[in-house]
Amino acid sequence: MKNTRYKQTKYKLSQQSTHNENIPFGMHLMFDAYDCDASVLDDANVLYNLLDGLPAKLGMRPMIKPYIVRTPGNDKRDPGGWSGFVLIEESHISFHTFVKRKFVTVDIYTCKSFDTELATKELKEFFKTDNAETIVEIRGKNYPPENVL
Repeated sequence: MKNTRYKQTKYKLSQQSTHNENIPFGMHLMFDAYDCDASVLDDANVLYNLLDGLPAKLGMRPMIKPYIVRTPGNDKRDPGGWSGFVLIEESHISFHTFVKRKFVTVDIYTCKSFDTELATKELKEFFKTDNAETIVEIRGKNYPPENVL
């Protein structure tokens, strides 16, 4: 079952505004995928490679090497998996895998525009699923224009 939902799909964060117009601060892609390949969800090296390569594909610049940790389960809902993140100059990319549930959540938050459709395509291909929900939110909608360089 394909379950893709876009609250909004494409944005362009502008650096230009009129005196009274606020400029949104950033974009946040929330990606939840089901029926993922469990071997991908449970392989630290493969997951590391995702965080190591995805920023460049999206035009972002990593500040550190990716960091991935094994997370123990804490109840039936959360049987454990891997959590990882990479800090990028624009903000961060993070994920949490739930191997036994074949489920992953990914967040890409950035203060610059990026191609959310490309990011979604890359994530679906990486986790080997077509069953995903995606939401794109504009963050900091009332960010004052005088704070933009």
